[in-house]
Amino acid sequence: MNDPKKEFPNTFLWGGAIAANQAEGAYDADGKGLSIADFHAYKNSLSKDDRLEHATLSVADKMFETNSDAYYPKRSGIDFYHRYKEDIRLFKELGLQCFRTSFNWTRIFPKGIEASPNEEGLRFYDALIDELLLNDIEPVMTISHYEMPTYLVEEYGGWLSRKTIDAYEHFCRVLFDRYHKKVKYWITFNQINLLSFNSLGFKESQTNHVLESTYQSVHHQFVAQAKAKKLAKKYSEDILIGTMLSDKIAHPATCKPEDVLFSYRKNQMEYLFGDVAMRGYYPGYALRFFAENQLDINITKDDELLLRENTMDYLSFSYYYTKINDSEKNSFSPMDKSKNPYLKSSEWGWEIDPLGLRTALNQYYDRYQCPLFLTENGIGATDQIAADGSIYDPYRIDYLQKHFEQMKEAIYDGVDLIGYCLWSPIDIVSCSSAEMAKRYGVIYVDLDNEGNGTLERKKKESFYWYKHVIQTNGDDLSFTQK
Repeated sequence: MNDPKKEFPNTFLWGGAIAANQAEGAYDADGKGLSIADFHAYKNSLSKDDRLEHATLSVADKMFETNSDAYYPKRSGIDFYHRYKEDIRLFKELGLQCFRTSFNWTRIFPKGIEASPNEEGLRFYDALIDELLLNDIEPVMTISHYEMPTYLVEEYGGWLSRKTIDAYEHFCRVLFDRYHKKVKYWITFNQINLLSFNSLGFKESQTNHVLESTYQSVHHQFVAQAKAKKLAKKYSEDILIGTMLSDKIAHPATCKPEDVLFSYRKNQMEYLFGDVAMRGYYPGYALRFFAENQLDINITKDDELLLRENTMDYLSFSYYYTKINDSEKNSFSPMDKSKNPYLKSSEWGWEIDPLGLRTALNQYYDRYQCPLFLTENGIGATDQIAADGSIYDPYRIDYLQKHFEQMKEAIYDGVDLIGYCLWSPIDIVSCSSAEMAKRYGVIYVDLDNEGNGTLERKKKESFYWYKHVIQTNGDDLSFTQK
């Protein structure tokens, strides 16, 4: 029996993560089609409180109309499409060992249904992946990260249709054939359980029952990722397929038995996405939820067999904050969020709970006994440039330091944590609110909420701290001035 150690393993991957739609820009370059993210306008009329959970994708019938007076930040991003070599040089200096991004579906299949891919789009990812490998950075690639082609929404109702499964399977086949020798770690869907942000892609006129259509669409995503895993078996262990969750497991509001049971049942509906992906079947609590809410989900015998025979290789997840579940609210909405009086919050209202990360890591590992990959974690904050040109962000260092300490504790608990991706190594457009002021990076990008700026990259104080952490493989989490 090997004694457990409170240290990161030598094989641990330290990295960073972005999404194509929040960084690349070039939304209409080289044959790229339109995705749902291209229609996410920045709304400066919203207060910061209103922007806390402003959804990426509405279900309005006019969701794809462009307002000439509106600014659509994700169309330009931070121009990563043209500046990726410069940024990767900074990532190399930072010491990143892995880098997670996504294939923008519409860059490769503009409508999502073409028989042949857009070679210009593939050539961009050829160059991007080669540049990462040239700099000894392991690419971690997300297949679908809120970048569904608008055509699939208009014609099929997105994931409400089984035709989208076929489109996704064809997309995966092209990607695996082209990149299986270069990309080992794949993620099927970003935060598949985050239903209010998820690219389900149906509009209000395409359904008479939003909740039923939501879970039917989720089921089609389950089938699609199982088909991706089935395709990946062709390449043996050269590629590993994982799903990704947004950690939404919450604490009971009190020790009152009603709160404990309600919290457990609500958390189960967050576990559902991992349970189907890792265990290969729908558990009884989900079937009860469907029955109690009169949801008629079409799950075929062939679907059941496919799910059972094609479970994921690892589980990835994001972790930002925790919530509490209050039985008096009686809401199963994952975005229902009561304040925890024992925790401080970020300026965007997200509770800071490093201990909750240790809890989540242990819960996931106890439940699935599989490798875990923390592929998003970080804090959004307003950064200021000092008179001397420096960017001091001790709040970011403090947040990360305390979360890294709890990752160590979880590894000491026996959790098989294989890697970590900081969200984000560089400032990008916010997923939820489409603003730049909510900055996550250790590299600053000169760009404001209205799209003004030089796009100059500058290292923050946290850049040097994270570089030191990586150099010591997490052994030294103290901060040393540059």
